[in-house]
Amino acid sequence: MQKKLLGMAVAAALAMPAVALAQSAVQVYGTVHLSLNQAKYTKDTAGTVDDTTKFGVTSHASNWGLRSTETLGGGMTAWFQVEYNMKMARDNGTFDGDATARNSGVGLRGNFGNVYLGTWETPWTQTFRLWDVGTIGGWGPTTAIIGRREQTGTNPSRFCANNSGASGGAVVTAQVICGNGAESTNGAFPGVAPAGGYSLWRRYSYAAFYESPLFEGVQFKAAWQPNERKTNFTNPAVVNENPSSWSASLTWTGLGGRARAFAATMQSKDWSSVGQTDSGYTVGGGYDFGMVNVGATYEDYTYKLAAGDMKAKEWAVGIAVPLGPGKIGASYAKAKKLTGAGVDASEAAGTNETDAKMWNLGYEWALSKRTALGFGIAKIDNGANQVFSWTATIPVQNGWQSGAVPQGVDITNIFVSMRHSF
Repeated sequence: MQKKLLGMAVAAALAMPAVALAQSAVQVYGTVHLSLNQAKYTKDTAGTVDDTTKFGVTSHASNWGLRSTETLGGGMTAWFQVEYNMKMARDNGTFDGDATARNSGVGLRGNFGNVYLGTWETPWTQTFRLWDVGTIGGWGPTTAIIGRREQTGTNPSRFCANNSGASGGAVVTAQVICGNGAESTNGAFPGVAPAGGYSLWRRYSYAAFYESPLFEGVQFKAAWQPNERKTNFTNPAVVNENPSSWSASLTWTGLGGRARAFAATMQSKDWSSVGQTDSGYTVGGGYDFGMVNVGATYEDYTYKLAAGDMKAKEWAVGIAVPLGPGKIGASYAKAKKLTGAGVDASEAAGTNETDAKMWNLGYEWALSKRTALGFGIAKIDNGANQVFSWTATIPVQNGWQSGAVPQGVDITNIFVSMRHSF
């Protein structure tokens, strides 16, 4: 009897780790995506930097993450995901452990859809998967012009430079907008007075999200960036603010995923001006004919500046042609001239050169389901008062990192890339 009980105890002990693992299995995943590129930069409008050609290695959203799900019963599933940028460069410990969060959150799925909290792509941003079929090697319109080169962040604040007084009260030392376009290389309107604007949010940070179930290929998504930076000063000389933002989309896929269509909006209150709401929309879609896959998008966004409305419009098309074990990919995108407050005078004088265009052409060779090689060429042609660049670029003529260029600089990249997922 004692031997039998001992055997049962040993068997139970051996089984417990397996049971625990089954209940809390965590998947490790990620992507390493690097390219070797020759970058050519032209002179800027002001003549402060000269033509330059250099080589560099660039990381294109290399990332790693953890995810897990748990079945709760009643058709509900709990899940979590944390995803971070994967640093591919040594910096002598200066920024060790400083990994930027990508799509990360915790939520519940069920017959009601998917509800979650965290940092995630906005519904507006997620529409790029339905049309951007032509990007090769990371050099494409969604990392350059579309979304005015989107970024991640929380609500902006005009009180980011506040200091705390001896009594704990706020001492306003500056009213510099931070948390939005202030630290974005494409946020402010270059060459435009008054300055303003921001890149559209690629991800809302610390926000609430909802995704409906699919119904005949149709899905609704919504995201809300709460008003966590609301201010409440008693000083009558200080203008209080109550910034928040929301985004929503309606998408459709049909014919086995070959046909795609979407419409999305973003509404941002108290971002450009207190008491005003910036707003815009994007529409587009695509179709896979088998021999060729095409996609297109158009976006229109209005910034409510103190001097009046400023409107930004962009559009892009993409094409992919299957060839051998891979595809030929190409894209073209254009940012039209800014219109409205701040550019009326320059437009009348013929000096409003805030437009830009981008194109890319290349081939991606699928070595397997997880590994691909790519090569090609991509170019951004900026107007004399524009500063668009790709999210990932090597330092430009003035040494600025990751996409900050002086006004009027054009960029040409010839690249070879490799991507591996795990």
